[in-house]
Amino acid sequence: MAEDGTTDGGRSGFARASWVNVLGNVAKIVAEGAAGYAFGSVALLADAAHSVADLVASVVVLVWGRSAFDEPDETHPHGHDRIEPLTALFVGAVIALLGLNLLYRSLEGIVSGTDVEFSPLLLAALVLSIADMYLVYRYTVRINERLESTALTALAVDCLNDIYTSIAAIVGVLGVLVGVPLLDPLAGGLVSLLVVYQGVEIGKENVEYLIGAAPCPEKRAEITHALRCHPAVQGVHDLTVFYDGTVLEVEVHAEVDGDIPFREAHDVESELVTRLRGIDDVGDAHVHLDPSGIGEWKDSIDDD
Repeated sequence: MAEDGTTDGGRSGFARASWVNVLGNVAKIVAEGAAGYAFGSVALLADAAHSVADLVASVVVLVWGRSAFDEPDETHPHGHDRIEPLTALFVGAVIALLGLNLLYRSLEGIVSGTDVEFSPLLLAALVLSIADMYLVYRYTVRINERLESTALTALAVDCLNDIYTSIAAIVGVLGVLVGVPLLDPLAGGLVSLLVVYQGVEIGKENVEYLIGAAPCPEKRAEITHALRCHPAVQGVHDLTVFYDGTVLEVEVHAEVDGDIPFREAHDVESELVTRLRGIDDVGDAHVHLDPSGIGEWKDSIDDD
Protein backbone atom coordinates (compact mmCIF):
# COMPACT_ATOMS: atom_id res chain seq x y z
CA MET A 1 0.00 0.00 0.00
CA ALA A 2 2.99 2.35 0.40
CA GLU A 3 4.14 4.48 -2.50
CA ASP A 4 7.68 3.73 -3.66
CA GLY A 5 7.92 1.07 -0.96
CA THR A 6 7.93 3.52 1.98
CA THR A 7 5.27 4.46 4.50
CA ASP A 8 6.16 8.15 4.26
CA GLY A 9 5.97 8.03 0.47
CA GLY A 10 2.60 6.31 0.66
CA ARG A 11 1.29 8.88 3.10
CA SER A 12 2.45 11.82 0.95
CA GLY A 13 0.99 10.31 -2.24
CA PHE A 14 -2.29 9.63 -0.47
CA ALA A 15 -2.38 13.20 0.83
CA ARG A 16 -1.66 14.68 -2.62
CA ALA A 17 -4.43 12.66 -4.26
CA SER A 18 -6.85 13.61 -1.46
CA TRP A 19 -5.98 17.31 -1.79
CA VAL A 20 -6.52 17.17 -5.55
CA ASN A 21 -9.99 15.72 -4.92
CA VAL A 22 -10.77 18.46 -2.38
CA LEU A 23 -9.67 21.28 -4.71
CA GLY A 24 -11.34 19.69 -7.74
CA ASN A 25 -14.66 19.54 -5.92
CA VAL A 26 -14.31 23.16 -4.76
CA ALA A 27 -13.78 24.29 -8.38
CA LYS A 28 -16.81 22.29 -9.54
CA ILE A 29 -19.03 23.70 -6.78
CA VAL A 30 -18.07 27.29 -7.61
CA ALA A 31 -18.58 26.89 -11.39
CA GLU A 32 -21.88 25.01 -11.28
CA GLY A 33 -23.30 26.74 -8.24
CA ALA A 34 -22.75 30.23 -9.66
CA ALA A 35 -24.20 29.37 -13.08
CA GLY A 36 -27.12 27.42 -11.64
CA TYR A 37 -28.06 30.20 -9.23
CA ALA A 38 -27.78 32.90 -11.90
CA PHE A 39 -30.03 31.15 -14.42
CA GLY A 40 -32.28 29.09 -12.16
CA SER A 41 -31.00 25.67 -13.29
CA VAL A 42 -32.12 23.01 -10.83
CA ALA A 43 -29.89 20.47 -12.61
CA LEU A 44 -26.75 22.52 -12.01
CA LEU A 45 -27.69 23.42 -8.44
CA ALA A 46 -28.36 19.72 -7.69
CA ASP A 47 -25.04 18.73 -9.24
CA ALA A 48 -23.27 21.43 -7.22
CA ALA A 49 -25.00 20.14 -4.07
CA HIS A 50 -23.82 16.65 -5.00
CA SER A 51 -20.27 18.00 -5.10
CA VAL A 52 -20.65 19.62 -1.67
CA ALA A 53 -21.17 16.16 -0.19
CA ASP A 54 -18.28 14.88 -2.34
CA LEU A 55 -16.16 17.62 -0.84
CA VAL A 56 -17.06 16.45 2.65
CA ALA A 57 -16.12 12.86 1.70
CA SER A 58 -12.80 14.06 0.24
CA VAL A 59 -11.98 15.98 3.41
CA VAL A 60 -12.80 12.93 5.54
CA VAL A 61 -10.49 10.79 3.40
CA LEU A 62 -7.75 13.44 3.62
CA VAL A 63 -7.95 13.80 7.40
CA TRP A 64 -8.89 10.26 8.42
CA GLY A 65 -7.55 8.02 5.68
CA ARG A 66 -3.90 8.95 6.18
CA SER A 67 -4.01 7.22 9.56
CA ALA A 68 -3.88 3.90 7.69
CA PHE A 69 -0.18 4.60 7.08
CA ASP A 70 0.61 5.03 10.79
CA GLU A 71 2.93 2.45 12.31
CA PRO A 72 1.60 0.01 14.94
CA ASP A 73 1.57 1.50 18.45
CA GLU A 74 0.53 0.58 21.98
CA THR A 75 -3.15 1.26 21.32
CA HIS A 76 -3.18 -0.37 17.86
CA PRO A 77 -0.58 -3.19 17.98
CA HIS A 78 -1.75 -4.61 14.63
CA GLY A 79 -1.52 -1.26 12.86
CA HIS A 80 -4.24 0.97 11.43
CA ASP A 81 -5.15 -0.89 8.23
CA ARG A 82 -8.87 -1.06 9.06
CA ILE A 83 -9.17 2.73 9.02
CA GLU A 84 -8.87 2.71 5.23
CA PRO A 85 -11.88 0.49 4.44
CA LEU A 86 -13.84 2.32 7.16
CA THR A 87 -13.10 5.58 5.34
CA ALA A 88 -14.07 4.03 2.00
CA LEU A 89 -17.28 2.70 3.56
CA PHE A 90 -18.17 6.26 4.59
CA VAL A 91 -17.56 7.49 1.03
CA GLY A 92 -19.71 4.67 -0.36
CA ALA A 93 -22.54 5.56 2.02
CA VAL A 94 -22.32 9.23 0.99
CA ILE A 95 -22.43 8.26 -2.70
CA ALA A 96 -25.51 6.05 -2.19
CA LEU A 97 -27.35 8.73 -0.19
CA LEU A 98 -26.54 11.33 -2.82
CA GLY A 99 -27.85 9.02 -5.50
CA LEU A 100 -31.12 8.65 -3.62
CA ASN A 101 -31.34 12.42 -3.20
CA LEU A 102 -30.76 12.96 -6.93
CA LEU A 103 -33.38 10.32 -7.72
CA TYR A 104 -35.90 12.15 -5.51
CA ARG A 105 -35.11 15.46 -7.21
CA SER A 106 -35.47 13.84 -10.63
CA LEU A 107 -38.86 12.34 -9.79
CA GLU A 108 -39.94 15.69 -8.39
CA GLY A 109 -38.91 17.35 -11.65
CA ILE A 110 -40.82 14.81 -13.73
CA VAL A 111 -43.99 15.34 -11.68
CA SER A 112 -43.81 19.11 -11.10
CA GLY A 113 -41.80 20.21 -14.13
CA THR A 114 -38.76 22.53 -14.25
CA ASP A 115 -38.30 26.27 -14.70
CA VAL A 116 -34.89 27.19 -16.11
CA GLU A 117 -33.56 29.97 -18.34
CA PHE A 118 -31.15 28.72 -21.02
CA SER A 119 -27.69 30.30 -21.27
CA PRO A 120 -24.43 29.19 -22.94
CA LEU A 121 -22.80 29.79 -19.56
CA LEU A 122 -24.68 26.76 -18.22
CA LEU A 123 -23.05 24.54 -20.81
CA ALA A 124 -19.67 26.21 -20.24
CA ALA A 125 -19.88 25.52 -16.48
CA LEU A 126 -20.77 21.87 -17.10
CA VAL A 127 -17.98 21.35 -19.65
CA LEU A 128 -15.52 22.91 -17.20
CA SER A 129 -16.79 20.62 -14.45
CA ILE A 130 -16.41 17.50 -16.62
CA ALA A 131 -12.84 18.44 -17.57
CA ASP A 132 -12.07 19.21 -13.91
CA MET A 133 -13.38 15.87 -12.66
CA TYR A 134 -11.70 13.90 -15.44
CA LEU A 135 -8.30 15.36 -14.55
CA VAL A 136 -8.90 14.66 -10.86
CA TYR A 137 -9.97 11.09 -11.74
CA ARG A 138 -6.87 10.43 -13.86
CA TYR A 139 -4.54 11.80 -11.18
CA THR A 140 -6.21 9.78 -8.42
CA VAL A 141 -6.01 6.57 -10.46
CA ARG A 142 -2.33 7.19 -11.31
CA ILE A 143 -1.38 7.71 -7.67
CA ASN A 144 -3.47 4.73 -6.58
CA GLU A 145 -1.70 2.38 -8.99
CA ARG A 146 1.11 2.34 -6.42
CA LEU A 147 -0.96 2.61 -3.26
CA GLU A 148 -3.94 0.34 -4.05
CA SER A 149 -6.00 2.27 -1.51
CA THR A 150 -9.69 1.42 -1.22
CA ALA A 151 -10.40 4.97 -0.01
CA LEU A 152 -8.78 6.50 -3.12
CA THR A 153 -10.58 3.93 -5.29
CA ALA A 154 -13.86 5.15 -3.81
CA LEU A 155 -12.93 8.77 -4.55
CA ALA A 156 -12.03 7.84 -8.14
CA VAL A 157 -15.42 6.16 -8.58
CA ASP A 158 -17.04 9.29 -7.19
CA CYS A 159 -15.18 11.40 -9.79
CA LEU A 160 -16.72 9.24 -12.52
CA ASN A 161 -20.13 9.70 -10.91
CA ASP A 162 -19.61 13.47 -11.06
CA ILE A 163 -18.82 13.22 -14.76
CA TYR A 164 -21.98 11.18 -15.40
CA THR A 165 -24.17 13.58 -13.46
CA SER A 166 -22.69 16.55 -15.33
CA ILE A 167 -23.37 14.82 -18.66
CA ALA A 168 -26.95 14.26 -17.53
CA ALA A 169 -27.20 17.94 -16.64
CA ILE A 170 -25.96 18.81 -20.16
CA VAL A 171 -28.73 16.67 -21.63
CA GLY A 172 -31.21 18.52 -19.44
CA VAL A 173 -29.89 21.97 -20.45
CA LEU A 174 -30.00 21.02 -24.13
CA GLY A 175 -33.56 19.83 -23.56
CA VAL A 176 -34.44 23.31 -22.32
CA LEU A 177 -32.79 24.78 -25.43
CA VAL A 178 -34.89 22.65 -27.83
CA GLY A 179 -38.11 23.00 -25.82
CA VAL A 180 -38.11 19.59 -24.10
CA PRO A 181 -37.35 20.41 -20.42
CA LEU A 182 -38.53 16.96 -19.32
CA LEU A 183 -35.15 15.61 -20.51
CA ASP A 184 -33.51 17.21 -17.48
CA PRO A 185 -35.20 15.11 -14.76
CA LEU A 186 -35.29 11.97 -16.94
CA ALA A 187 -31.54 12.02 -17.52
CA GLY A 188 -30.97 12.82 -13.86
CA GLY A 189 -33.08 9.84 -12.81
CA LEU A 190 -31.08 7.38 -14.89
CA VAL A 191 -27.76 8.65 -13.61
CA SER A 192 -28.95 8.68 -10.00
CA LEU A 193 -29.68 4.94 -10.20
CA LEU A 194 -26.09 4.34 -11.36
CA VAL A 195 -24.77 6.48 -8.50
CA VAL A 196 -26.78 4.49 -5.92
CA TYR A 197 -25.54 1.19 -7.39
CA GLN A 198 -21.89 2.23 -7.26
CA GLY A 199 -22.23 3.50 -3.68
CA VAL A 200 -23.75 0.20 -2.57
CA GLU A 201 -21.00 -1.79 -4.31
CA ILE A 202 -18.27 0.25 -2.59
CA GLY A 203 -20.02 -0.31 0.73
CA LYS A 204 -20.36 -4.07 0.25
CA GLU A 205 -16.69 -4.50 -0.63
CA ASN A 206 -15.42 -2.56 2.36
CA VAL A 207 -17.81 -4.18 4.83
CA GLU A 208 -16.13 -7.47 3.86
CA TYR A 209 -12.75 -5.97 4.78
CA LEU A 210 -14.03 -4.67 8.11
CA ILE A 211 -15.71 -7.87 9.33
CA GLY A 212 -12.72 -10.08 8.56
CA ALA A 213 -14.27 -12.02 5.69
CA ALA A 214 -12.46 -14.93 4.04
CA PRO A 215 -10.87 -14.47 0.60
CA CYS A 216 -11.88 -16.35 -2.54
CA PRO A 217 -11.20 -20.13 -2.66
CA GLU A 218 -8.45 -19.56 -5.24
CA LYS A 219 -6.45 -17.46 -2.78
CA ARG A 220 -6.84 -20.07 -0.05
CA ALA A 221 -5.66 -22.76 -2.49
CA GLU A 222 -2.63 -20.62 -3.42
CA ILE A 223 -1.69 -20.31 0.25
CA THR A 224 -2.10 -24.04 0.83
CA HIS A 225 0.07 -24.81 -2.21
CA ALA A 226 2.83 -22.49 -0.98
CA LEU A 227 2.90 -24.35 2.34
CA ARG A 228 2.78 -27.86 0.91
CA CYS A 229 5.58 -27.12 -1.56
CA HIS A 230 8.11 -26.71 1.25
CA PRO A 231 10.15 -29.95 1.44
CA ALA A 232 9.90 -30.15 5.24
CA VAL A 233 6.10 -29.88 5.36
CA GLN A 234 4.27 -33.21 5.57
CA GLY A 235 0.78 -31.90 6.30
CA VAL A 236 -1.26 -28.76 6.86
CA HIS A 237 -4.25 -28.24 9.14
CA ASP A 238 -6.31 -25.55 10.90
CA LEU A 239 -5.71 -23.01 8.12
CA THR A 240 -7.50 -19.71 8.68
CA VAL A 241 -7.29 -16.87 6.15
CA PHE A 242 -9.18 -13.62 6.70
CA TYR A 243 -9.04 -9.94 5.89
CA ASP A 244 -7.50 -7.61 8.46
CA GLY A 245 -8.38 -4.32 6.82
CA THR A 246 -7.45 -4.59 3.16
CA VAL A 247 -4.73 -7.20 3.68
CA LEU A 248 -4.97 -10.89 4.48
CA GLU A 249 -3.91 -12.51 7.72
CA VAL A 250 -2.95 -16.20 7.70
CA GLU A 251 -2.97 -18.55 10.69
CA VAL A 252 -1.96 -22.18 10.09
CA HIS A 253 -0.50 -25.33 11.63
CA ALA A 254 2.13 -27.11 9.52
CA GLU A 255 3.14 -30.71 10.24
CA VAL A 256 6.84 -31.60 10.12
CA ASP A 257 9.06 -34.46 11.28
CA GLY A 258 8.81 -34.45 15.06
CA ASP A 259 12.45 -35.48 15.48
CA ILE A 260 14.12 -32.57 13.65
CA PRO A 261 16.33 -30.32 15.82
CA PHE A 262 14.71 -27.27 17.40
CA ARG A 263 16.90 -24.81 15.48
CA GLU A 264 16.00 -26.47 12.17
CA ALA A 265 12.31 -26.30 13.09
CA HIS A 266 12.73 -22.60 13.78
CA ASP A 267 14.29 -22.10 10.34
CA VAL A 268 11.44 -24.00 8.68
CA GLU A 269 8.88 -21.85 10.44
CA SER A 270 10.68 -18.66 9.36
CA GLU A 271 10.85 -19.85 5.75
CA LEU A 272 7.12 -20.64 5.72
CA VAL A 273 6.24 -17.21 7.13
CA THR A 274 8.42 -15.56 4.48
CA ARG A 275 6.73 -17.59 1.73
CA LEU A 276 3.27 -16.62 2.89
CA ARG A 277 4.11 -12.94 3.26
CA GLY A 278 5.39 -13.00 -0.32
CA ILE A 279 1.91 -13.87 -1.66
CA ASP A 280 -0.09 -10.98 -3.06
CA ASP A 281 -2.49 -9.40 -0.52
CA VAL A 282 -1.02 -11.30 2.45
CA GLY A 283 0.02 -8.85 5.15
CA ASP A 284 1.02 -11.16 8.01
CA ALA A 285 1.28 -14.87 8.72
CA HIS A 286 1.45 -16.96 11.88
CA VAL A 287 2.73 -20.52 11.50
CA HIS A 288 2.70 -23.14 14.25
CA LEU A 289 4.69 -26.33 13.74
CA ASP A 290 3.28 -29.69 14.87
CA PRO A 291 4.83 -33.17 14.74
CA SER A 292 3.41 -35.19 11.87
CA GLY A 293 1.70 -38.55 12.17
CA ILE A 294 -0.28 -37.90 15.33
CA GLY A 295 -3.58 -37.92 13.46
CA GLU A 296 -5.52 -35.82 15.98
CA TRP A 297 -6.12 -32.79 13.80
CA LYS A 298 -9.74 -31.79 13.33
CA ASP A 299 -9.15 -29.69 10.23
CA SER A 300 -6.67 -31.47 8.01
CA ILE A 301 -6.38 -30.20 4.44
CA ASP A 302 -3.91 -32.77 3.18
CA ASP A 303 -6.32 -33.74 0.42
CA ASP A 304 -6.79 -30.15 -0.87
